[in-house]
Amino acid sequence: MRMLSRRCLLLGALIAPWAAHAQNWPAGNIKIVVPYPPGGSTDMIARLIQPHMQQRLGTTVIVENRAGGGGSVGTAAVAKSSPDGSSWVMVFDNHAANPFVFPNLPFNTETDLDPVQLIGTAPYVLSTNPQKPFKTLADVVTAAKAKPGTLSYATVGAGSIGHLAMELLWKQAGVQLVHVPYRGGAPAMNDLIAGHVDLFIASTAASIPFIQAGSIRALTQSGKTRTSTLANVPAIAESYPGFEAYAWWGVFAPAGTPKAIVNKFADELAASLRDPRVAKQLNETQQVTFALGGPEELRKFVSDQMRLWGPVAREHNIQAD
Repeated sequence: MRMLSRRCLLLGALIAPWAAHAQNWPAGNIKIVVPYPPGGSTDMIARLIQPHMQQRLGTTVIVENRAGGGGSVGTAAVAKSSPDGSSWVMVFDNHAANPFVFPNLPFNTETDLDPVQLIGTAPYVLSTNPQKPFKTLADVVTAAKAKPGTLSYATVGAGSIGHLAMELLWKQAGVQLVHVPYRGGAPAMNDLIAGHVDLFIASTAASIPFIQAGSIRALTQSGKTRTSTLANVPAIAESYPGFEAYAWWGVFAPAGTPKAIVNKFADELAASLRDPRVAKQLNETQQVTFALGGPEELRKFVSDQMRLWGPVAREHNIQAD
């Protein structure tokens, strides 16, 4: 009993400072790192919720862009930060692919970060130039089988989820296409519209304005089912059952951040995203389907994503630019 009491006292002494800090948090400025350049979807979401988080937490919330390495530079900075609730990182879907496409990732995705909140998901759209002869995904597959290795498809970069998803699709379809990686969606979209590439796999947010303008033709979307905005565009799963690929957004904290702080941040983030004006803008501009189930939902989701995309990257020897 005496030994047990001493252990309890020691444990209590170790936990007490963290518990006190969690109760008093936030005691200073909070930084949300966006590990991508300004102007992208992740940056937009962070800046959209920033004033709401400031109001709800009662402190200054700073959005900081730290781009590089497909998001790995900024994410590594947060992973190495003090786990005191002052630093957070908002990532995009390539977070789950980076461990497999970057040979020297400067952090361990599963052990150096604590999951906080899965914001939501959105499907990708595979589109073509209206002057091309393709009206459906089946047309693409037929043409690719007739002339293997001649059709081209663009992505926002080697090792991106769009790249991995298309390689998985072409394998299931039994065809080979030429991958053309771009540094971002704008130049890829420009070349699709100009007819320099046959296909482009892009987010719904990037695609819909051009689809509605008639500049590109949507062939298929990568969600489990069709979205209401693109109700006439079939899902890949309708031709290849079980196929799913999503853009997604999530927030992580440095490993070891007190659970009370993580839960508080997750709750306030969810409340900010549920604000009617915020939710409406994200639904309409990014086609986001919200998740907002908390840390364990994000943990399971990322684990599932890594199990899905890791084998694809290894099988096709895919590495990031």
